[in-house]
Amino acid sequence: PSPDLASRGHPLPQGERDRAAPPPCVVSLGKTRKMAAPASATGTPSVMPLSLPTSTSVRWLSWLRRRIRSSELWLIAVATLIGAGAGALAVLQAKLAHGLQVLLFAINIDERLSAQSVIAPWRTLAIPAGGLVLGLATWAWLKYRPRPAVDPVEANALHGGRLSVKDSAFICGQTMLSNGVGASVGLEAAYAQAGSAIASFVGQRLNLRRADMRTLVGAGAGAAIAAAFGAPLTGAFYAFEIVIGAYTVANLAPVAAAALAAVLVAERMGGLPYLLKTTTPAVQSWFDYGLYALLGVICASAGIGLMRLVASADGLVARSPIPKTFRPAAGGLVLAAMALVTPQILSAGHGALHLNLTAALPLQMLVLLLAMKALASVVSLSFGFRGGLFFASLFLGTLVGQIFAALTVYVPWLPSLDPTVAALVGLAALGVAVVGGPFTMSFLVLEATGDFTVAAAALVASLIASALVRETFGYSFSTWRLHLRGETIRSAHDVSWMQPLTAGRMMRKDVKTVTADTSLAEFRHRYPLGSTKRVVMLDDIGRYAGIVRTALAYAHPEDGERTVAFLADYADTALLPDQSIKDVMRAFDHTQADELAVVDPDRKVIGILSEAYATRRYAEELDKARRELTGETS
Repeated sequence: PSPDLASRGHPLPQGERDRAAPPPCVVSLGKTRKMAAPASATGTPSVMPLSLPTSTSVRWLSWLRRRIRSSELWLIAVATLIGAGAGALAVLQAKLAHGLQVLLFAINIDERLSAQSVIAPWRTLAIPAGGLVLGLATWAWLKYRPRPAVDPVEANALHGGRLSVKDSAFICGQTMLSNGVGASVGLEAAYAQAGSAIASFVGQRLNLRRADMRTLVGAGAGAAIAAAFGAPLTGAFYAFEIVIGAYTVANLAPVAAAALAAVLVAERMGGLPYLLKTTTPAVQSWFDYGLYALLGVICASAGIGLMRLVASADGLVARSPIPKTFRPAAGGLVLAAMALVTPQILSAGHGALHLNLTAALPLQMLVLLLAMKALASVVSLSFGFRGGLFFASLFLGTLVGQIFAALTVYVPWLPSLDPTVAALVGLAALGVAVVGGPFTMSFLVLEATGDFTVAAAALVASLIASALVRETFGYSFSTWRLHLRGETIRSAHDVSWMQPLTAGRMMRKDVKTVTADTSLAEFRHRYPLGSTKRVVMLDDIGRYAGIVRTALAYAHPEDGERTVAFLADYADTALLPDQSIKDVMRAFDHTQADELAVVDPDRKVIGILSEAYATRRYAEELDKARRELTGETS
């Protein structure tokens, strides 16, 4: 039989799943067929109330699903197609955003906005005007879909790789508009969102397993980044380190195939690889590695400071009297004023980065650019422009590296560092501090320069920066913003398997109860020794009042007239039905109890949960997640 998509439990996109009503269906032991329409009085059938998918398309989807589940080669093939689509979308988004800059700022098609020496003052008004359009569009969209959109990291960590295509399309539109009008944000977030949305859509249509969904979402996001920089290794490790959260043999081939396909498609569509040239050896002595390690420490501190500054600015803007709809326009006015000082603060900063690497800027100018670009990024994000800190962190890292190299000249006993090499090392280190992924950034330097010595120096600084940020801060920029929203994830590592493990889902509902004024004699009569280990005690209005151990009631044979209240334990400790497995296990550790009652907000007992069962369920789900991660599931 070929059941329809709804009867197969075929998942809908996240935003539509909650609103979709289950269609009427006909259950048949034989061949699936369309429902017959009721006949009219003349015998003519009425209009069909429901049109089900054709059996051919359902059979094809079912056949493809079985092939993907049974053969890794089919998963690789699907990932390759997703990578090609992600690469095409990345190039298309870049061209659309750049075309908007050409239109608004009258630059040549082969020029970058941030590489301009001056911008006509009246043209900078495009930034607040674009902010106004963005604010109004966002207001209208939130009236339609009020829930916050999910990015690839959150999707893989909390939702098993499920993304809404509609939400993703709007995020990409917001990001292209923000970048196109000159806000200091990059397009990498939009690239990754589009690539992962394609993958999630395909995975949901094929009803793939959670592990395969997460792999494809990572492959789509990584492919988009690979296409953006013309760097397949960078894209692949972006998927491993940032979107999937782990590198395994099972996800190596799909991710690599997607990244390669994306780069090939991007090149065919006119996308240019990201090339940075160096002329000086990166390491002239072993002492240079120590200096690059110190640069990694500085970049880690700068990255943490930048992320905290964005969070603080978010809070200040949120408390300001400026209506949310008009905040991007207000931020645009600030950016327009800053652009009159230097256009290098505009957009992502691709042109400015290349310009500064080839021009020998004085130290004072480098410091000014660093401060203004950081401030522009903070203003853009806190006032509501959409985008990320991916490329901004790379640009800021080059400035930090150049400043560091310039300062070493003033220390007589230190070897002088080449400013370009130091800039590339700073690029990787600050990128790791903000975005995460030491191998991602190291491979970006390698593929951009083709110089292994520069990549080795970048890896040293990146590892130092990564370790310091994890130890002292614990978040990347994406997970930091999720943390501020109330989520507890610190990476894209899959924790969605823990979501069903709540106290309410694991508890037993057959609770034996007794009131607090029950005598021991009556208690022993109602609950003979061996009938149950524990009984939940209720107060005079039926609320939870503690747990009585049956054995203790039989340990006082002479106290038959006393009430059971003096035997009750854990009167002040109970579980709520929505508490996670972490909170449940923490409560058991704190109380040293074997069982705890589950109560509603009014302290009415709705169940009881044992530590042994909670531990067993946690171990089962943990082992299942481990097997999915390593590809051991069939």
